[in-house]
Amino acid sequence: MAACVSRVELSVSCRSLLDRDLGSRSDPLCVLLQDAGGGRWAELDRTEKVKNCQDPEFCKKLVVDYYFEKVQKLQFSVYDIDNKSFDLNDDDFLGGIECTLGQVVSSSVFTRPLELKQGKPAGKSAITADKISAEEIKDTRVVYLEIEAQNLDKKDFFGKSDPFLEFYKQTDAGTWQLVYRSEVIKNNLDPCWKKFSVPLQTFCGGDFNKPIKVQCTDHDSDGSHDLIGTLETTLAQMQTAGAGSLVEYECIYPEKKQKKKNYKNSGIIRIKSCKIETEYSFLDYVMGGCQINFTVGVDFTASNGDPKSPDSLHYISPDGINEYLIAIWSVGSVVQDYDIDKLFPAFGFGAQVPPSWQVSHEFALNFNPNNPYCQGIQGIVHAYCQILPQIQLYGPTNFSPIINHVARFAAHSLQQGTAGQYFILLIITDGEITDLDQTRQAVVNASKLPMSIIIVGVGEADFKAMEFLDGDSGVLKSVTGEPAAWDIVQFVPFQRFKNAPQEALSQMVLAEVPKQLVSYYKWQGWPPLKLPEIKAM
Repeated sequence: MAACVSRVELSVSCRSLLDRDLGSRSDPLCVLLQDAGGGRWAELDRTEKVKNCQDPEFCKKLVVDYYFEKVQKLQFSVYDIDNKSFDLNDDDFLGGIECTLGQVVSSSVFTRPLELKQGKPAGKSAITADKISAEEIKDTRVVYLEIEAQNLDKKDFFGKSDPFLEFYKQTDAGTWQLVYRSEVIKNNLDPCWKKFSVPLQTFCGGDFNKPIKVQCTDHDSDGSHDLIGTLETTLAQMQTAGAGSLVEYECIYPEKKQKKKNYKNSGIIRIKSCKIETEYSFLDYVMGGCQINFTVGVDFTASNGDPKSPDSLHYISPDGINEYLIAIWSVGSVVQDYDIDKLFPAFGFGAQVPPSWQVSHEFALNFNPNNPYCQGIQGIVHAYCQILPQIQLYGPTNFSPIINHVARFAAHSLQQGTAGQYFILLIITDGEITDLDQTRQAVVNASKLPMSIIIVGVGEADFKAMEFLDGDSGVLKSVTGEPAAWDIVQFVPFQRFKNAPQEALSQMVLAEVPKQLVSYYKWQGWPPLKLPEIKAM
C-alpha cells in the first residue's frame, strides 16, 4: 500500500460561468472527483453552493490525500444547484476540467478553461478554473475569532446594511486567497458575528505575520454585493485581543478616502477574542486507538408489506437485494474497517417473534439475546435473510428501546474516562415513529454519550418525524424542554440515492459522524488515547 505523503488542501474559484437560471444567475458548486479506474470517477469532496454568482470564490476547501508515487487523476466539475438533492445528475453541468494532482501541486497557481466536453469550451467567453492552489496540511492548530463592528456605512436604500465578513490571506505569489466567509447579519450597522474557527494552516499558512485582509460587504440577494470597507492586519496583531481588551480597526472604503477630504472611515471592526487551540481530527482519534462499535436496528413493522410479496420493502429480489440490505451493506462496509473484532450486534423491532409471538422492539436478528453479535456485515445480512420467514411483521414502530440499548453500552464505556470507544447505531425504517416522545428523550439522553444515530428511511412514507429528530433545523428538545447536547442524529431518505452510486449513500449517511465524534471528545476534553506524533517542520 502506498504511503500518504501528505493531505493537500485545494482552494477553488471560477470566472464567467455559464448562466443556466432564468431571471437570476447560476448557483454554482464545485465537486472534486478522482479516477477510480475502469472509467469510473469517485467523489472526494465538494464545495459549498454560492448563490447567484458567475464568478464564485468558494470558501470550503477541497481536501485530498497526496501520494508522490502515484499518478492521481482528478476531475473538477462545476454544477448549477437548484435543489436539495445530493445527486448531481438532476443539476445543470456548467463545465469541468481533468488534470493530475501532480500538475496542481507543482504550479503556484493552476488555471484552465472549463469544458462542457473534451474540446468544447463551456460558453463563448474564456471560462477558467482559477487559483487551485495547494497546501500541505501539517498543523492541527485552529484559530478561534469573535468579531463585531460599529457604525458601518448604510448601503441599502430602504434599510441599513446586511453585512458579512470575508478574510483573505496573502499568498506567496502576492495574490489574496479567501479563507473564511461569515454569515450575513440582516439590517444592522452594529453587527456581532458568531464565533468561528479556521485551521491555522488555512488561515495564514502557520505564519503569524502573514498579511490578512478583512473585507466587510453589504449582501444583496441578487449577488451584486456592495463593499463597505476593508482593513489589513496579521494574526499576531489580532492575538492581542481578549481579557477585556479589544483590538480595533478602521474599516476603509479606498475610493471614498481618495475623493472625500473629511472622510474618516466606513465603520469600526473590533476583534473581541482571538485564540489558538490544538484540534484533534477524526483520524487522530481512530489512529490513536478509538474503537468504533457498530449496531444495526431493522424495522419489521407490518407497514413494510408481506416479505413474500414483490411490493414489500422486505422482499428480496432474485438478485438477492432490497433497500434494507443495500443500506446495511453501504454503511456497514465503511464502518467495519474501524472495528477490530468485526462483531456487530444486530436487532429487529416491531414484529411478533417465536416462541411466545409477543411483539418485541429489541430482538436479536440471530435469535440469541445473550449473544446478538454477527460476524461482519455478511453475518448481519445472513441473519436478516434467515429471520424474515420466521417472524410475523406487526407494530407499532418504537425506536426508543433500541436507542436506549446502545446508550447503556455507551454509558458503560464512559466510565473509562478516555476516547477509547464510540458507538454508531444504524436504524433502517419505513415510516412514522409511534413512540416519538420517548424517542426524543432517548436521543437527548444519548447526546451526552459517545454515540451517533443514523436513520435511513426506505420506501416513500412521510418522514417528517425523522427530519425533526435530525436537528438540522434547530436544537432537538425532549418533551420536558431539555435540549440535546449535540445533534447526534443524521437522517437520510433512501429514495434520494436510488439512482446514485452505492458509495454516495454511505458518504451522505456517515458525513456527520467524524464531526460528531470529534465534537464529543473535545467537549469532554479527552485527547486521543495515543497522541499523534508531531513531525519536525
